[in-house]
This record gives sequence, C-alpha cells and structure tokens, in this order.
Amino acid sequence: METSAAARVQPNPREILDSVVIRFAGDSGDGMQLTGSQFTTATADAGNDLATFPDFPAEIRAPAGTTYGVSGYQIHFAAHDVQTPGDAPDVLVAMNPAALKVNTEALRPGGLLVINTGAFTPNNLKKAGYENDPLEDGSLDAFRVLALDISKMTLAAVKHVGLGSKEANRCKNMWTLGLMYWLFGREREQTVAWLERKFAKRPKLAEANIAALNAGHIYGENAELPHGISAYEVPAATLTPGEYRNINGNEATAWGLVTGARLAGLEMVYGSYPITPASNLLHHLARLKHYGVTTFQAEDEIAAIGAAVGASFGGAVGVTGTSGPGVALKSETIGLAIAAELPLVIVDVQRGGPSTGLPTKTEQSDLLQAVWGRNGDAPLAVLAAATPGDCFYMAIEAVRIAVKYMTPVMLLTDGYVANSSEPWPLPDIGALTPFPVEHHDDPEGFHPFLRDDNTLARVWAIPGTPGTEHRIGGLEKDRHTGHISYDPHNHHRMTQLRHDKIAGIARNLERAKVDQGDEEGDLLLVGWGSTYGSISQAVRVLRERGHRVSHLHLRHIWPLQEGLGAILHSFKSVLVPELNNGQLVKLLRAELDVDAESLTRVTGQPFRIGGLIEAVSERLRNGT
Repeated sequence: METSAAARVQPNPREILDSVVIRFAGDSGDGMQLTGSQFTTATADAGNDLATFPDFPAEIRAPAGTTYGVSGYQIHFAAHDVQTPGDAPDVLVAMNPAALKVNTEALRPGGLLVINTGAFTPNNLKKAGYENDPLEDGSLDAFRVLALDISKMTLAAVKHVGLGSKEANRCKNMWTLGLMYWLFGREREQTVAWLERKFAKRPKLAEANIAALNAGHIYGENAELPHGISAYEVPAATLTPGEYRNINGNEATAWGLVTGARLAGLEMVYGSYPITPASNLLHHLARLKHYGVTTFQAEDEIAAIGAAVGASFGGAVGVTGTSGPGVALKSETIGLAIAAELPLVIVDVQRGGPSTGLPTKTEQSDLLQAVWGRNGDAPLAVLAAATPGDCFYMAIEAVRIAVKYMTPVMLLTDGYVANSSEPWPLPDIGALTPFPVEHHDDPEGFHPFLRDDNTLARVWAIPGTPGTEHRIGGLEKDRHTGHISYDPHNHHRMTQLRHDKIAGIARNLERAKVDQGDEEGDLLLVGWGSTYGSISQAVRVLRERGHRVSHLHLRHIWPLQEGLGAILHSFKSVLVPELNNGQLVKLLRAELDVDAESLTRVTGQPFRIGGLIEAVSERLRNGT
C-alpha cells in the first residue's frame, strides 16, 4: 500500500492511502470470485478507479485444500487512474493453507496477511505441502499478520438461522467480506440487496449470509487490532464526469457486437460452442435478444461457425466466439467465408496452449494463427482489444470492417482482458457513426462477384431476392461471372484480389501513432492486446525518470496501419513485450524489416509493471 505524502490518522482513526492491491484467495469452493466481485462493486460505488484480475483453477472442482484448487481474485483500487490489477498485493486474504502456500511469495514485504486459522488443520497443512505450521514457524515474520478463526466466528454469527454446518460454513466468505468492508471503509448496503435478490427463494440463506457480513464488519469495529494494523481510507479518484458502470471484457464485447449490428442496421446471429474463457459471451448475448440478437449453442465448433456463415449468407451479421483450440477447428469454415466473401466476426478469447494447455490462464499465443493460420492464401482482418472497455469499441470496429469489405474479421481478446473489469463510462450511442448496409436488390446485370472499386467488396444479395438468386461456396469462382472456375490464371488473379482487398483496409484506417511519448527516441515499446495497461504504466514511470521511452499499441494487427514502419525506424531500438514466445516480433520483422526485440512472458499471468521497468532499464543501461 502506497501511503500518500499526506498520510495521517483520522479521528475514526483511518490511515489515508493512495492505492491498495488486495488479493482474495481460497479453495475453489470458498466463493473468492463472488467475494472479489462484491468488493469491486462496493469500491466502484465509493468512487475509486480500479482494475481486477480473477484467477481460478481449470478443474471444475479440484480436490478441496490442494494448491491446484486455489482460486484468487485481485483488485487494485486507487485515488488516481488505474490501468492494471497491480503487481505485488498489499493485502492477501488466505482462507486456507493452500491459498497461503500459492500466494505468499507474491505478497510484498510488510504487507497485510489476513488468515483464516480455522482451516489450518493438520490434514489441510499436509495437503498444501507444509511440513510445519507457517503460523508458528516464523516464516511469516516479514508480514503483518491478522490471524482469525473466521470459520468459528462465522458459525457463531449464523447459528440462530438454523442452517446445517456445511451451509453455515459456506458463509465465511461473507464474514471475511464484512471485515474487509470495515477495514477499507466500504458500504454494505449494495451487497445486502444483492444477497436478498440472489436468495429470494431461499430466505434462510439470505439471512445467514447477511448476518455473517454484518458480523465481520462488527468485529472490525470492535476488535483491538494488532500493532501496525489499522483501518484505511482510499479517497475517490477524479474521473471524467459521466455515468459509469463496472464492466468486464466479455460483457463489453457482447455489447459492442450488438451495437455494431445496430449501427449496420442488421440482425445478428451468434453461434458458439462452450469453451473457456469465451463461454459467457453466449450468456451475455442470450440476454439481448430484444436487440435483434439470435443465439445458438451448437453441438461443436464447426457447427457453430457453420451457423454463423449461413446467417451471413442470409443477410445478417454472423458471429462466432471461441478460444484458440476452437479457432483451429473452425479454420476450414473460416476459409469458406473468405472464399465466399461473406462478412463474419470471429471472437478469439485467447488462453494458454497448446492443445488444452492452461484453459483458465491468459496468453497471447494465437496471433500467428489469426493472421496466417489457414490453408491456402486466405487473408482476413485481425483486430485486438487493449482493455475491458476497449472490447466494446473493437467489437464495433470488427463488425464495421466485416460488412464494409465483405470479409471475415477476427477479434483477439484473452482470458485476462475478458475476465478483468474496470469502471467504464457509458458511451453516447447517438454519437457513434452508423454504417448502414444496403443489400443488393437490382437484378440488372447481377452476378454475386460484382465489386466496389474502392473496397473490392462484392455485392451482398439476400437469397431469394427476385433476380439476384445465386450460388456461392468454397470452390474457386470466375472473377467476372461468379461461376465455378478451374482456370489457373483466374485462380492467381482471385488470390491476388483477396490479398489486395484485405491490404486495402489500411488505406481507410487512421495512420499509426504513438500512444505515449515522442515519435522518436531511445526505445519504443510496442504492444498489442491486454498488455496495454502494464506497458503504459511502465512507460509513464520511465519517462518520469527522464528516459526517452515511448509506447505504441496496436489494435489493428492485420493489415498493419500505414506509417507504422516509419515510427519504428525512428527509434534506436524497439522492444515488444507480449504474452507468447515472440509472435508479433516475427510479424514486424517480416513486414516492416525492423530489428525488434522480444520480451516474452508465458506464465499464464499478465506482465508486472515492475518487471517491465526493470527489463527496459537494463537495456537502457546497456545501450541496447
């Protein structure tokens, strides 16, 4: 916790802090995601800027008490602009030994450790891999420890409700949340109302959880805390005036897709097969059918994209969502949409690979698959969202490009940006520029491959429109008539045309520009996707230290924006931090002949700001 220069003790007393990073951690059945999300909502209501990072195991229900079953939720909130969920936590809430084992190394020295001693049984210590009890062997002396038997106090708080011991013990996350609400000056009212709604049909559960929440808060009010631990306050941040809501990346993507379809004046059809971490895109979109959205949960990935392509053939915006393994399965049908020149949006919420890999962890390892991963010369547009809120605008952009150029567009997000949340200023929908689609209905001289001279997009005629009946498919077509053609010269021309159409998108994009810093200097950090916050914060610190460092972030991955090469060649060196083994570097070297260097991290976790600062500082010291 960073104590501001104005740190002081209030009459309450509360110590004023500039920012705090809290990590809630426990067994996957301890409700840590729920606890974190409720603390996030209360923090947003308090006016702090914030960023979150949910981190959960891949197993649906890992064996209780084991380290591979630990679920975590980190939130960074502050009195200033926040762009990442923070590096080392200032506060760690550990609900059992396994949570402590997994997360102790991350907690900063001197940080606050809140421990549920009720879970520190010999059996749980053994399952977590402890030979000795860390509460007694001095291994936690570097931290301020608040050790409480939360399990016992929770059972006492809810005893009057009459629940069984198992259900009563499940309320311990609410007891903990109540304590943390008191510790950081959060209000309980919104959580009480949420519990009443959630358990409206089971009022005893609502009563018990509310009682536990209040009991944790009361304990904080009345307990004599150990030396060095007090109550804290983080003042509200100064945010741009407007109406805000808390939003995560998948939710923002869903809203952006729907908004894009509305701006195009089209219905939207979303076909998908459940896959982590893209599954809840379907959940969000299924609730938006009143906005002209049809959702379809298919039996497999191929059927899902087939339905989306069919919807586009029928005149709607076809959309499908998946993660890396699903993109591989969909690749043939993506090629069909490229050959047939139909608008299609593919949302790839990337995760750790290869194969099943790390399904609940984040990674950026699908970039080369997105740009080049299909049989034949099969180009499409590739976009990447930088933040949870940015997912909204990039989803609109994906729809715009798809319908304007009659092409599939792949939108890359990842598990981090999809599940993380931030306060998001609600956009003025009326200020967004419409891009209405006019389906071709003129039978005069019609064939399905009539083209726009500027975009090279073919006409889009709805099947059954009198005089425009037509057949399309994966077989190569004659450039002039649309008939099936095996002519080798025609295939060469069509291959070049498909290339030129996608390359031409760059002419209608804004020229590349630096996000932070000057357009020349010693070192340029080039990022894409969810690395935005970490890079931006690191560059801010480095520039405050007097270094000639800049940050450029790509949202249009393919085609690359015009002017990008000139900017890259204006710096002595270019460093590309990415959550893969150096994929964007390969693309930049191949396309722009720039001697860029990789800074890779493939751990399933986002970059740490401190790690980036250290890596850049070392390169500047060495003159590289």
